[in-house]
Amino acid sequence: MSQALTLARPYARAAFSMAQDENALAKWSDALGFAAQVAADPRAAMLLLNPQLTHAEAVSLLSVDGAGESFSRFLALLAENRRLAQLPEISGLYEELKAEAERVVKATVTSAAELPAGELDVLKAALKKRFGREVELSTAIDASLIGGAVIDAGDVVIDGSLKGKLSRLQAALAN
Repeated sequence: MSQALTLARPYARAAFSMAQDENALAKWSDALGFAAQVAADPRAAMLLLNPQLTHAEAVSLLSVDGAGESFSRFLALLAENRRLAQLPEISGLYEELKAEAERVVKATVTSAAELPAGELDVLKAALKKRFGREVELSTAIDASLIGGAVIDAGDVVIDGSLKGKLSRLQAALAN
């Protein structure tokens, strides 16, 4: 596990707990997503490291209108502890906690060519049946797969690509 994730995990859990207490998971998700996007920008990251930038100015830079007082306090805590650079990791971990709480599996389907909507619907239904949860499906294209698809659903990776099958065949023949 990377050090950034280790540092970010307790903050993500705290953010999730506060959002859950306020019944505002989506609101916090949006606010953290915005703050993470700003913090990830190289120009903003340099500004956030500037010792002349006050904590209040950093919070103002990273806050979105309507995020709430508790979110501002959370950002202030991050600023005090010099953890604003971990906002992208905190946001990612928060999203994992949110998906788990909402019983949603996020899956990415990578295929050699764009898949028709009908096939994606069938795939989504099959994944929903397999995991017993709602499925949020995103797609990606990788022409090097030649054909088929690779499904990445967190801890589960299903490689049904032609490239993967050829690799497994090559490994089997080498042994």
